[in-house]
Amino acid sequence: MIQKTQPLHLSQSQLNPSPTMMALFAIFTAIVALSLAAIFIRLSERELGPFATIFNRFWIAFIVLWLLNQSKARSQHDEQSSIPKSEYTVRDWLMLIAAGVMFWGCLALWAWSLTQTGVANSTILHNLTPLFTTLGVWLIFGQHFDSRFLIGLMMAMVGATALGLDDLQVATDNFAGDIAAFLSALFSAANLMLIEKLRAKWDATNIIMWCCLVGTVVTLPVVLLTEDRLFPISGSGWLSVISLAVVCQVVGQGLQAYSLKRLSSGLVGVFLLLDPVLAALVAWVLFSEHLSLFNGFAFAVVLVGIYVAKSSHYASQFIEKDSPPALCVAGKTS
Repeated sequence: MIQKTQPLHLSQSQLNPSPTMMALFAIFTAIVALSLAAIFIRLSERELGPFATIFNRFWIAFIVLWLLNQSKARSQHDEQSSIPKSEYTVRDWLMLIAAGVMFWGCLALWAWSLTQTGVANSTILHNLTPLFTTLGVWLIFGQHFDSRFLIGLMMAMVGATALGLDDLQVATDNFAGDIAAFLSALFSAANLMLIEKLRAKWDATNIIMWCCLVGTVVTLPVVLLTEDRLFPISGSGWLSVISLAVVCQVVGQGLQAYSLKRLSSGLVGVFLLLDPVLAALVAWVLFSEHLSLFNGFAFAVVLVGIYVAKSSHYASQFIEKDSPPALCVAGKTS
């Protein structure tokens, strides 16, 4: 008896990735882009101070994002889009300005901390961001976490912290730098939570564009008062700051903001602990920086911790909420 198998028919929703899968792809792509920031900053600071580097990062990214928004606006006008525009309140604008200030504060405090304390101290304290984000969304947004997510969070944080233990310094003269790095983690967490709320009305490119404008305005007087040079003086210097702006700010921060439409800032904060892992690997490849067996173990702990957190009930609320329906295969006929 010959059996015939009916052809498999896939609906459009089964062929297209779900919005949440797109958000996951966006955040992991963002992490890859953001992990290159340390390389571009190191190259740019051959000519510029830390605040001038931040200033150039902001204004260049603002121009790129403004051009992207203008192109998108023209495209929508040509198509005569009937999509209603969101009405922005004073509260929305204040939240947007606050997000820009928080992001500027995160970058500025971390940059200053690196001049006052060791890189390891600064990195370890800055990696407290997911802890503060988790506390923030619990206290402010009322989100609750299961034990699996919290265990994964702590594992990933321990692994990220262990990456800098070899060079950890304990000294009273590092106190100011340590406090600055600690505050940079607080500012980073606040920025993530604000963007998560802003994504209810604003698209990602607009949020990052306005954050860049706020950062440019705030950074300019700081550079003029504390540093000697505002712009790079060589082609390689310009290439470094342009790469920092486009790769890390436009692509990295833009995709991170995009992901916060579907993913909680608490979950994104855990994923961002991949950043120091990738940054260390990039430094090993490009600058032949030493990686020990202990570093490899720390990498593994971070990855396992992120996997545990991602597979928690808390994470599944975001990851599985719009998964496409299972494929149905027609039965056989004889």
